[in-house]
Amino acid sequence: MTLTTKIAWDDTVLPFQLDRSDIRGRVARLDLTLDKVLAQHDYPPEVEALVAEAALLTALIGQTIKLRWKLSLQVRGDGPARLIATDFFAPEGEDTPARVRAWASYDADRLQPGVDPFTQIGRGYFAILIDQGQGTTPYQGITPLAGGSLAACAEAYFAQSEQLPTRFQLSFGQSREPGQDTTWRAGGVMLQHMPKASPLMGDAPSGEDGLMTATDLMDEDEGENWARANILLDTAEALELIGPRVAPTDLLLRLFHEEGPRVFDALPVKFGCTCSAERVRNSLSIYSARDIGHMTTEDGRVTADCQFCGAHYEFDPATLGFEATKDPGEEDGDGTAD
Repeated sequence: MTLTTKIAWDDTVLPFQLDRSDIRGRVARLDLTLDKVLAQHDYPPEVEALVAEAALLTALIGQTIKLRWKLSLQVRGDGPARLIATDFFAPEGEDTPARVRAWASYDADRLQPGVDPFTQIGRGYFAILIDQGQGTTPYQGITPLAGGSLAACAEAYFAQSEQLPTRFQLSFGQSREPGQDTTWRAGGVMLQHMPKASPLMGDAPSGEDGLMTATDLMDEDEGENWARANILLDTAEALELIGPRVAPTDLLLRLFHEEGPRVFDALPVKFGCTCSAERVRNSLSIYSARDIGHMTTEDGRVTADCQFCGAHYEFDPATLGFEATKDPGEEDGDGTAD
């Protein structure tokens, strides 16, 4: 594979369908995008791994939805890794990329080096939020943290909330090409069985533990097709998933050549943030002049930093809050992250 071909698949999500199995899927590669996400913060390795997995899941899930604005993934727990938050913004036009951003909040003193990253979240929940923009009601689906990975939590979410048997196979880590700096690479495959008619949630069967399983949603033939596709997906190796030497199309042919794989147009993805001085100003509009006073520094400024991209904003306190006494004029701050 030439260098040009490798670069063509960097930071893309490739939709595909297995025509003989009623299964759709996505292959994602996050390279420069993930590097930029993680470069915003000096995370410990355990937190980096969680952010990388969450960002990859967000890119795969976001592309499956007819999204007008934003899909968010949030993981909250009572462990040292308190919060992982990601956003996937739909492309603004046919020739524009989707944007992904992510960050984490953690207690450095409580982190346990060398311990499995997922266990450091503790007890909590995995949530997917979909916001289609102004004039719509946001959707939120929640599932408890379980299964040993964020990918397993996402699979449980789709089985329980959407009644769609779903499987993820992910890989991520740091790599170095000869003569180049060390960079982050991530890649994964998402499979989703599309049943001809889903049962109503209230009438659907469940497993022994009361939780619905993937096979509960299928008839015998569909179950066999789904089991076969999962066995084939299990043969994917880490280096095949993250690339760059194996193209996503070649990976699909190796895994599913007997299932009739058919690919569609790949979606480019990049790191991107929607923060701006105007958005920060609007978020502070609910506060009184007294509240704004408590936020004012000794230098007489109100400051704010974007957790996602690190952009820094400074404001005159007199221009903030619902009791602002003068026209803000030109926006303060160091600019947006885009």
